[in-house]
Amino acid sequence: MTTAVLITGTSSGIGRASALRLARRPELTVYATARRPETLTDLADAGARILPLDVTDEESMTHAVEAVQAEHGSVGVLVNNAGYGEYGTVEETGLDGVRRQFETNLFGLSRMTQLVLPGMRDAGHGRIINIGSMGGRIVFPVGGYYHASKYAVEALSDALRFEVAPFGVKVSLIEPGLIRTSFGDTAAHTLAESAVPSSPYAALNAAADQQMARSYTSTALSAPPETVAKAIEHAATASRPKIRYVVTPAAKALIHLRRLLGARVFDTYLRLQFRSAA
Repeated sequence: MTTAVLITGTSSGIGRASALRLARRPELTVYATARRPETLTDLADAGARILPLDVTDEESMTHAVEAVQAEHGSVGVLVNNAGYGEYGTVEETGLDGVRRQFETNLFGLSRMTQLVLPGMRDAGHGRIINIGSMGGRIVFPVGGYYHASKYAVEALSDALRFEVAPFGVKVSLIEPGLIRTSFGDTAAHTLAESAVPSSPYAALNAAADQQMARSYTSTALSAPPETVAKAIEHAATASRPKIRYVVTPAAKALIHLRRLLGARVFDTYLRLQFRSAA
């Protein structure tokens, strides 16, 4: 019997690349999900099973997990990938948008985990792979609420890993750097919505928008989603998966730089990067 892999948020980017990569492995049955399953026809052609799943809707999450369990007994691997970035300054970002972001990035991830764990415990094995971010380790201006959601994923993953280890369940956290997906466009869009020309943060918002545009198109600073999919494959199939996977050389360098420099010096580094805001 094959191992069932349930992936959230596979309509684009990391989720889609991961579903395509894992569907090539004959020992895995991949369940690709999205709020609009009609967007996943190419994944079905690649051998993935398709399910509707909205991680902000309890009934949708429950039905998806039950569908996998009905065929396989339990979800073998859960990849909590669904997420997006709500960008803007702490003062100006509307809290309704912040709440929606946390519903997707944290609470949906948490509820999916709760739903699959009883089956994993009964089976005596399972894997939970949470897609975090280098943004759960370092913070850039105008991304405070997004970073807060990813810091929360870090904390939850660390607690979960310890709690479920006695039941044979392994937990891995993937921490991508800048990945060339629609994430950057979404972040820029939410930043534009939160900013107004008369804002006291107008210069900072403009600098952040320019910085994102440069960074996400830079082949030196960013990577394609297939790079993250490769790390997810290792976490899903290796006999001893890593606790953390930092993906992209730039992400590894920035995390190390933040640790070495400390807060004050790193703030100086950020002021240089966002100097048009000065």
